[in-house]
Amino acid sequence: MSTATAAAAAAAAASTSLSPSTRSRSSPSSRILATPRRSLPARLLSSSPSQFPLGPVSAMATPGASGEAESRKKLLIFDAEEDLAASLAEHTAGLSEKFVAERGAFTVVLSGGSLIKALRKLAEPPYLDAVDWGRWHVFWADERVVPKDHADSNYKLAMDGFLSKVPIPANQVYAMNDTLTAEGAAADYEARLYQLIKNGVVALSPVTGFPKFDLMLLGMGPDGHIASLFPGHPIVHENQKLVTYVEDSPKPPPKRITFTLPVINSSAHIALMVTGAGKAGAVHKTLSGKERSSDLLPIEMVEPQDGEMTWFTDKPAVSMLSSI
Repeated sequence: MSTATAAAAAAAAASTSLSPSTRSRSSPSSRILATPRRSLPARLLSSSPSQFPLGPVSAMATPGASGEAESRKKLLIFDAEEDLAASLAEHTAGLSEKFVAERGAFTVVLSGGSLIKALRKLAEPPYLDAVDWGRWHVFWADERVVPKDHADSNYKLAMDGFLSKVPIPANQVYAMNDTLTAEGAAADYEARLYQLIKNGVVALSPVTGFPKFDLMLLGMGPDGHIASLFPGHPIVHENQKLVTYVEDSPKPPPKRITFTLPVINSSAHIALMVTGAGKAGAVHKTLSGKERSSDLLPIEMVEPQDGEMTWFTDKPAVSMLSSI
């Protein structure tokens, strides 16, 4: 056992095991084989000014949709938001370099909320000059069905807070068509994804047959929702479509489009940013290791089938985990 792993074990790390929620299906005729995965170092910041490299707080292997695919999970806890943002930038830039070298492109999925602010360090040195922004292709895990210049638009949030500050080609930023209905916008976004799969921009998971984005950057709501997949809503169980829609979201605005769970679970890497005491209950339900109830939160259904998942958290968010 490595020193890092031993240190994590000594910290009495919490672990969780989720039931796979993605089912296999036939992939489109134009198939792109996924590239090999690489384990990335995890860092856990201590309460002292120094930073100590530690192993993953939570890591396990779970059978995937077609056998023995590994599903690694890491929990990182930070004292300060500034440290979290620095680690998230390092994590993202490292994956960008890896996938650009391996497949000539880096497909990144954004969401809304405080995540965009946390990405700010990517628009600063050294990343602003070092990252190969011309190879980035940017998508959204979910979007509100509002005009792009509306205050509720995830596109506007990302553009104002991040995308306008980095030189990603405009034709490689794939926003929702805001002239369509929710149903029409979801169908249009899905059709564009299939075209990008055919063109070789977006890879496919050989395990699930769904798109395999290189990095999916997600947040989580206090109720355990991810993207626009809310607890108890029927679309949480959608397992055929890539993109679906809601017209009765419990959180305004009511009309939204969203990636489905099979797409999220097919990602090569998921970075989940969860901060604040308001999220502690959902974090506890997901990571406490206690027997799960039948009414799973959407976050509990995130089970990478062919990739890795890293939680970027702070102490208030994990305050209900007794083993931390």
